[in-house]
Amino acid sequence: MRSVYFRDEHEQFRLEVRRFVEEQVAPHVDAWEAEGRIPREIFRRLGALGFLGITAPEEWGGSGGDIFFAMAFLEELPRSMSGGFCAAVSVQQFMATPHILRYGSEALRREFVVPSIAGHKVGALAITEADTGSDVASIRTAAAREGDSYVIHGEKTFITNGADGDFYTLAVRIGDAPGAAGLSLLVVDRATPGVTVAKRLDKLGWHASDTAEIRFDNVRVPAERLIGREGAGFAMLVESFALERIVAAAIAVGSAAVALETARGYMSARRAFGRTLDTFQALRHRLADLDAELEAARQLTYHAAWLHEQGEPAGRESAMAKLVATELGQRIADACVQVYGGYGFMEELPAARMFRDARGATISAGTSEIMREIIARALFDTKGEGR
Repeated sequence: MRSVYFRDEHEQFRLEVRRFVEEQVAPHVDAWEAEGRIPREIFRRLGALGFLGITAPEEWGGSGGDIFFAMAFLEELPRSMSGGFCAAVSVQQFMATPHILRYGSEALRREFVVPSIAGHKVGALAITEADTGSDVASIRTAAAREGDSYVIHGEKTFITNGADGDFYTLAVRIGDAPGAAGLSLLVVDRATPGVTVAKRLDKLGWHASDTAEIRFDNVRVPAERLIGREGAGFAMLVESFALERIVAAAIAVGSAAVALETARGYMSARRAFGRTLDTFQALRHRLADLDAELEAARQLTYHAAWLHEQGEPAGRESAMAKLVATELGQRIADACVQVYGGYGFMEELPAARMFRDARGATISAGTSEIMREIIARALFDTKGEGR
């Protein structure tokens, strides 16, 4: 379908990503899912093709593309048939490094952003703690200034790329200021003494991506690893939330599209009562409804991305896109299982994995409940302005 947002070069790029994912990723995903990790070589290939710095400036090794090159990329990642692959790669590019790129020193950019874009380093965004998920202002991991260093104590959990990655963009509390005012961001090498991968987490889905609990015990890092200034961490994180949710929505749209394609392909081949499943009105109409809803979710996601690209406030629209796309993705994955019937319940077919992986999307980057609260605040707490 032609789109006002995509030019010919966007679509050519989309085809390049699709070819790479289908030829070099999808055939190996079963092994990665079983191992619970993605080989470093695949990050290096992504970097060599320019797929890890799509919107980053050319001076730092990026391509300098607009956000719709990123949208095309994100929509094609699910052709890997692995939500874990989508999670690991999207965190690397759109969550672990943007704060460093925008607010970090030139030295930090060269040390962490440049090799991340090249695929030689893998990063993680470490915010969540055991009892502070979306309540970012309440994190307790602390860093104290001692001379020319910060000394860090605390724990993080549910960290994608946490076990096998090279560095963390870490949210910490510096000083005595309460709540949001005390938060800052530091870059921490995983190999730093005192950093421990306490546990690799066994997840319902997203098996190919490593997710970990990380412990920081008397971890000393140079003061130059501070991103921006002390106390600015919360503002930097909030600023990035819209993009994180647009990224999640785009992956959900791509995942739902793949699930629909898979269901439709099965229906055209599977016969029952002397005819193929795609001739049964009940199934045809169910997928027709979902296809219409998917197109609506896709256009909402594109609109949120366009607002973000224009520098307009996109908090409300990105929350809407994330909510609608991920919840719909879950329903479409469920419908795919139902179309397959008993085969959909079998692990050797893709429907079961798509069903599991779709569930995680409604939780990461802010749960559906948090998205609803953001939308409700815009709806009820702005004197009828709706924003």
